[in-house]
Order: sequence, then C-alpha cells, then structure tokens
Amino acid sequence: MIDHAPSPRPDGRALAPDLARGIMLLFIALANVPWFLYGSPTWGVSAHHADGTGLDAVWQTVAIIAIDARSYPLFAFLFGYGIWQLHTRQRAIGLDERSVRRLLLLRHLWMIVFGAVHAALLWFGDVLGAYGLVGLLVVLLFLRRGNRTLLVWAAALFGLLGVLAVALLVAGAVLSPGADAAFEGPVSQIAAITPYTASILPRLGMWAVVTVGQGVLGLVVPVAVLVAIVCARHRVLESPESYRPLLARTAVLGIALGWAGALPSVLVRHGVWDVPEWTPLLLHGLTGLFGALGYVALIALVVASLPTGRPAGTLVRTLTAVGKRSLSCYLLQSVVFAPLLCAWGLGLGGVLTQWQAALVAVATWLLSAVLAAALEHAGVRGPAERLLRVLAYRDRDPSATPTAP
Repeated sequence: MIDHAPSPRPDGRALAPDLARGIMLLFIALANVPWFLYGSPTWGVSAHHADGTGLDAVWQTVAIIAIDARSYPLFAFLFGYGIWQLHTRQRAIGLDERSVRRLLLLRHLWMIVFGAVHAALLWFGDVLGAYGLVGLLVVLLFLRRGNRTLLVWAAALFGLLGVLAVALLVAGAVLSPGADAAFEGPVSQIAAITPYTASILPRLGMWAVVTVGQGVLGLVVPVAVLVAIVCARHRVLESPESYRPLLARTAVLGIALGWAGALPSVLVRHGVWDVPEWTPLLLHGLTGLFGALGYVALIALVVASLPTGRPAGTLVRTLTAVGKRSLSCYLLQSVVFAPLLCAWGLGLGGVLTQWQAALVAVATWLLSAVLAAALEHAGVRGPAERLLRVLAYRDRDPSATPTAP
C-alpha cells in the first residue's frame, strides 16, 4: 500500500504544483514575449525572426528546444490537476456532487471571460480562454468517468495527433523546398497596430482562434488535462516520494523526447532542412507534451528530495508564492509587455532584438516573484485569484471554503 505523506506546507497545499507553476511562469514569459516584437520578417507559424543571427539565433534554438510548446502543456497539466484537487476539497467539506460541478463550471466560464478581457486589453495569445473551454468540456463529459476511460480517451487523442503529425511531415517533405517564405504576417504584427483602439478587435479575433485551436483542435491541452486528473486521483504530486521510480522515468524520457522532438523545427528554422516551416509543427507540439510531463516530474522529484520537517528555503518559498498567485503573475506579464513593447505604447518591440526581449521577460518574471513574495509575507492572495474566487463563489462566503488550487 502506498503511504501518502502529508503536505509539507502548513496551509495544506501540495508543494509540487505551486513550485511547478512558479518556475513555468518564467517559461511562459519567455515563450510569449517574441509575439510582442514587430518590424522584422517572421514565419507564418512562429514569432521568431527569420533574419535572426548571432545571439538571436542562439536564443531561438534554446527557445524552440526547451520552451516553445513545452510550457503551455505543463500549465494545462497543472490546470487539470487543480480541477480534481478543487473537486476533492469541496467534496471533503460537505458539498454534494452537483454543487461541486456547478462551482467548477462557473469557475471555468469566468476563466473564459477573464481571457476575453485579457485579449481585448493586452494580449491576443491568452491561454485562460483555452483552459476554461477545456475545463468546461472535461467537467461535463469526463469528471465522473473512471481512470480507464480517461486514459483511453487521452491515448486516442494523442494517437490522432500523432497521425496528423506524420501526415504533415510527409506533406511538407513532398512539397517543393522553400515553399514557405518569411513575411510580416497578421499574427506576428498585431503588436505593430496603432492607435490602441484599432488593436482591440484584431486581438479579440486572434484570441478566439487561439482559444478554440489551442484548447480543443490542438489536442495537446485536452490530453494533458485528462492525464493530470488521473495523476491527481492517485495524489502523485502530493506524495512524490511514493512515486520516485515513475517520476524518474518520466523526467528522463519526457525531457529527452521533448527536446529531441524539437530538433526538426530547429533544422528547418536554420535552413538545414529545406522544407516549409510548418512541416514539423505538429511533431513539435506532440513532443512538447512529453517535455511538459518530464518537467513536472523533475520538479516533483526535487520536492521529494527536500528534507522533511524543515521550513522551505527562500528560493522555494518565493517560487511557490508565485505559483500560488499564478493567475495574477501571468496577467502581470501582459501588463508589462504590452505598453512597453507594442507600437501603441513605448514601441520597444520594434527596436529590441529577441535575446534582449528575453531579458525583459526574465526581469518581468523577477518582478512578479518579488511582488508575490511580498503578498505571501502579508498573507494576501493575488488580486486576480481573489476576483475569480469572489465571482465563482458569489452565492457563498468565499472565506468559508479552502483555497482553490
């Protein structure tokens, strides 16, 4: 029998999910910031500059292998894990199944609203809408299903994505080389639109496409969420010390496959493999799921190695403070990026190179870490988390319920 050790944190929250969210918010910032740059030709399926050389080329290689399409599946996994955690906590305090499902549906509907407002004001690549949409579908269709059913559906969707990835590889290989061309496309140049009022509708339109495409049609997010619910039912992240062999295998294989699966995109980006740039697109996303699972497994192993009975160190406390306020810290990135980089703001997105923009992303994440640590010290939730909580629990006293993951 597996001994599920108690959470090492006094607030009852599992350490691994919040630590993973805190770390991956840095990856999210690094993945998103290129889309706020403009003025240089890009490929139709990427924000990376087609003319990048020197440090830009080096950074593009690192980003494609380790960050692009590897960070958002991890957030999707943690989102799915949080769905079951919230379900379990609400059932534990006496809510019936119908009330818990209603709460989850309301929470996911409000996430879509948050995403739409986020897109209208600042960032067309918002993922809250996509996660909220998947959350609705999962609660309606899968929450009461058994683990076997969830895993069968996850395998089927993953298999379909694999078939499509192979088909795209074949299609790209048989086309004439160089069929793709770099251009200043509508997606990569939304940040160049002025004045601000003229940029609102393009952002919302692209957000709608991203929400449906990434949330459902891309298949990666639904697979990650379904796998996460199964893991949450077994309390893998609450008791990582009980799953060390599984986590170790997942970390090694997942990261290896995730990084290896990005190599075709690197070869195409640097002109070594002369096919259209969209050729390895689905393969990149497919293997990104492996990389994401590898990352979360590695972080869980780190948590399992922490000494028990001792307070967490400053670094761990800061990262988990960010993770507990992941929604607020995620939105803060857009609050910094958009007015600083977009043409309707200071316009630095038309001046900075990609590696310089990456430094802006790191600085923004560090700012969020400082603010989150200060809020943690004061015992205050993030503002976005508090607002979502008030809206989702509007017919109840939010202070009377456990903190939602």
